[in-house]
Amino acid sequence: MSDLERLESVKAGCLGAIAFTVSYLITWGLNYAFWANHCFDLLSLGLKMAIALISGFLFAVTYRYIIRNDNNSHLKDGAVFAFGLVRGLVPVEMSPNFLDSLGQLSLLGIESILCFTIARLTLDFAFHRRWIKPFNS
Repeated sequence: MSDLERLESVKAGCLGAIAFTVSYLITWGLNYAFWANHCFDLLSLGLKMAIALISGFLFAVTYRYIIRNDNNSHLKDGAVFAFGLVRGLVPVEMSPNFLDSLGQLSLLGIESILCFTIARLTLDFAFHRRWIKPFNS
């Protein structure tokens, strides 16, 4: 892999990290406004934002390699759902009695898919405008 390909991957990763984190921050704010019954914890929010940045970065780099020059919407949707479901199902695995909070856990899964979809659309826009080049196979 050339240095130019690595640079394009870093550009895609940074854009994906920003898009995912901004969308996550908006959905987190909405969730906090509607569901929170505890006080605001700045350290917890900082950790969540760091995880969102990493998740968005890794998604974007992987997405660039997955789609390459294909225009296959199923492939693009599959990448979003794969990342969204993995991220959304972690709380289910961590919850000792997930049936009691199934509604909130479902909301977290939808939130993950939504954030990855926004990152995907942002990346697709950047690819279309040629700001970032897709991976050449």
